[in-house]
Amino acid sequence: MKYCYHVTVRCNNREFRLTRLACREVLLFALKRYRDKYGFKLYGLCVMSNHVHYLLEPQQSEDLPKIMHDLNWYAAMCFNAMLNRTGHFWEKRYHASEFPTEDYRRGLYTH
Repeated sequence: MKYCYHVTVRCNNREFRLTRLACREVLLFALKRYRDKYGFKLYGLCVMSNHVHYLLEPQQSEDLPKIMHDLNWYAAMCFNAMLNRTGHFWEKRYHASEFPTEDYRRGLYTH
């Protein structure tokens, strides 16, 4: 069975670090880069000022940790350089909840 994941990742200390348009553009670039690498489907994206929500379907469920590691690492390196800061950009590991890809209702009402 294939699964979709609602993934959330938050800025460290709940700081509002994603307010710049340039940060959002870097995030979109990173998503394309790693979507091309891993072949996952991105069904939804919501970039807030201090956290991000993704609705995605990896080709294999075991790919999710690799996808999120690479995506978060790359984005953090770019954001830290852009914002002239060092240290952890993201708070903790991402949070993910899974549901069967065929559960369209769950996909539509994920928030």
